Amino acid sequence: MSPDKNKPKPDDRSDNVEKMQHMIQDTLENMEEAEETMEFSDEIGKEQILAKNKRRKEAIEGFREEIKDESQNQNK
Repeated sequence: MSPDKNKPKPDDRSDNVEKMQHMIQDTLENMEEAEETMEFSDEIGKEQILAKNKRRKEAIEGFREEIKDESQNQNK
């Protein structure tokens, strides 16, 4: 067994900002689709969609904070 086989991969964060931006875009699209679906949902379905979109907004805020952190770390 080769010693390199157990060696962890290097931490490559060079494209983290780009990946997070894609995740934000995907999340925004999911929110829009969910809002369109609300037109055809009953009250329980609407409440579930609203709750999920609230969590999505919180996730987007988190992604944006991470992007700021990554940008600052890349500039150091």
